[in-house]
Amino acid sequence: MQGKNVEERPVYGIVVSSGEQKDGEHTHDMYLISWDGRQVHVHNFKGVTSFDVGHRHRYVGTTAPAPSGVQHTHAYQTTTSYDDGHTHVITGRTGPAVPLSGGGHFHYFEGVTTVNGRTPHTHRYSGRTSDEF
Repeated sequence: MQGKNVEERPVYGIVVSSGEQKDGEHTHDMYLISWDGRQVHVHNFKGVTSFDVGHRHRYVGTTAPAPSGVQHTHAYQTTTSYDDGHTHVITGRTGPAVPLSGGGHFHYFEGVTTVNGRTPHTHRYSGRTSDEF
């Protein structure tokens, strides 16, 4: 952009192709290593949803990256296990970092799944992430 003050922020990461799609196009995932000179990190999360309409679902995922060394939250999204003929999507943002006495931190998360199923319904979920890595 010529003539405008554009602030450049260096971003470093690894780009991975997800492979060809049916329509001949493809997508990429980028795993950030640093953003604006700051290291970034992610957390794993997993759990079991509430028991509703005669069943529950399991879920597992990894948060989006966030900078290390400053107060922050992480976005997250995953799809539940296939139970009772359907899945649900879990998406949200963690709470702020909770420090651990030996160093590092974790985050709490909670929410409600998307609506799905023969009898349309949702499930509640909550938990805490793994320590940072």
